[in-house]
Amino acid sequence: MAALYYDWISNNAMRRPESLAAVDLGSGRRFTYAMFDERIGRLASVLRDTFGVKRGDRVAVFAPNTTETFEVQFATARLGAVFVPLNWRLAVPELRAILTDCAPVALVHDLEFADRAGVLGESFPAMRLCAFGTPASAYEQAISAASALARPEVVTLEEISTILYTSGTTGLPKGVIVTHAMNFWNVVNCSGPAIISRSTVFLGVLPLFHTGGLNVFANPAFHYGGTVVIMRAFDPGQALRLIGDPAMDITHMFGVPAIYQFMGAHPDFARTDLSRLVFAGVGGAPTPNAILNAWNERGVILQQGFGMTETSPIVMVLDKEDAIRKLGSAGKPILHGQVKVARADGSDAPANEVGELWVRGDHITPGYWQKPEATAGAFTDGWLHTGDAATMDDEGFYYIVDRWKDMYISGGENVYPAEVENVLYQIPALAEAAVIAVADQRWGEVGRAVVVVKPDMTLTEDQVMAHCAANLARYKLPHSVVFTEALPRNATGKVHKPTLRQQFGG
Repeated sequence: MAALYYDWISNNAMRRPESLAAVDLGSGRRFTYAMFDERIGRLASVLRDTFGVKRGDRVAVFAPNTTETFEVQFATARLGAVFVPLNWRLAVPELRAILTDCAPVALVHDLEFADRAGVLGESFPAMRLCAFGTPASAYEQAISAASALARPEVVTLEEISTILYTSGTTGLPKGVIVTHAMNFWNVVNCSGPAIISRSTVFLGVLPLFHTGGLNVFANPAFHYGGTVVIMRAFDPGQALRLIGDPAMDITHMFGVPAIYQFMGAHPDFARTDLSRLVFAGVGGAPTPNAILNAWNERGVILQQGFGMTETSPIVMVLDKEDAIRKLGSAGKPILHGQVKVARADGSDAPANEVGELWVRGDHITPGYWQKPEATAGAFTDGWLHTGDAATMDDEGFYYIVDRWKDMYISGGENVYPAEVENVLYQIPALAEAAVIAVADQRWGEVGRAVVVVKPDMTLTEDQVMAHCAANLARYKLPHSVVFTEALPRNATGKVHKPTLRQQFGG
C-alpha cells in the first residue's frame, strides 16, 4: 500500500489545541491549532459542497501573505485537491496564461485584488470566485455557515499537493509539481539543520506563492506544532521590531540576500536585540560577503543554503559551526538527498572544478505540469539539472558560483557575475550592484556593472573600476559602469537579470 499523507494541523489540534498556530500581522488575528483546524475543516466543506471541488481539482489563491492562504492549502489537501498559489505581481495576461494551464475550478482571492480577480473570472466563467479580507466577506460568511468536513479524503504521499509556477525568467512560467511526499521530506530534511520544533516561532517574510515562503520554514513549523507569524508584505523596520520584541519571541526566519541587506541598512539594525534568533537562513541567490559580515558583527550567523522549487526546496545547508570558516559556502547536502557537480558529459567533476549542480532524491519533483518535454529535458538518469554552476572543495562543502545562464565568456574565459558582484559589495558607498554581459567586438562579451549608490554618498565609475582592478583578474573586470536609482527585483527580492539586460544591455 502507498504511504499515506497525514494532516499536520488536525494532529496538532488533537495533541495541543491551545498552542498558537498562526499570527496574521496584516489583520491582527491569532489562531490556536484548535481554531485553525476548525476553520480549515469548514473551508474544506465549502470547497466541496459549494464550489464542487473534487479530488485532483485545482484551487487557486490570489492574495498577499495571509493566514487564509494556509487555510486553502490545508483544506485542499483534505479533499485530495491541488493548491495553486498565484504570483500577485503578475499582470492579467500573465495570470490568464497560468490559469489556462492549470484550469482551477475555484479562485480564492483577497479583496485587495478584486479587480484583477473579476477580470480573470470573466475569462474563465466556469471558475468560481470567493473573496476574503473582511469579517463580512463571502469567505468568512461561508465558513461560519458550514460544518467541518466529517470525512477527509484518504490521500497518498505520491499525490499532487501543490503546483508552484516558476518566475518565468527564461520564458513562460512552468508549473512545478509538488507532491505530499516532497513536502514531507522537506520537513524531515530541514528540521535537523534548522532546529525546527514545537517551540519554533517562525517569521514569514517571503511571498507564499514561492517555495521559500511556504516551505522555509512555514510548513515545517506547522508540522512540528510551532507558530507561524506571517507578514502581509516585507518591511525591514517592522521585521526588526518583531525580532527584537520579547513578547513575539521570534526564533526563526529565512530570506533572500536582499531581505538581510535591507534590514542591515535600516537605522534600527544596530540597536535591535537579535539574541532570540535560533536560525537565520539565507538563500535563493549567492550572498555577498559584506551582508554576511554585517550580520555576523551583530552576533547573528546567517546560515546559507541552497534549494529550488523543484527540490521542495532544501538541498544543502551550511551548519552554524562552519559558517565563518566556510564563508560563502551553501554547505553540505541534507540527509535524504544526493548532489553532485557534473561535467558536460554527466561525469563527476573533481574537487574545485566548476560544473553544473545535479540533485537526486525523494524530495525532487516528478516534473512540470502538462509539460512532458520540459520534464524529460530536466533529468538525466534520475538526476535533476539545477541550472546552477557549482563547485565542491576538498572537505565536501559546496559553493554555488552562479546561474549557468548568467555566466558569460569574455576572451575565452568563463566569468561568473556573482563573483564580481561580491567584490563590488565591498565598496562602502555602494548600496546595490549587479553585473550583466554586453556584446564586445574584441572580447565577444564583457561585463557591465549596474550600481546603486547609498543616499548622501558619492561614487564614480573610476572608483568602481579601480576597486575591481585591485581585487579581480583582468578578464573578470567590468568594462563599464552605469548608475541607477534601484535594481529591478522579482517578488522574492532577487535581482531580475532579464530586466537589467533589457534596460542596460544595449
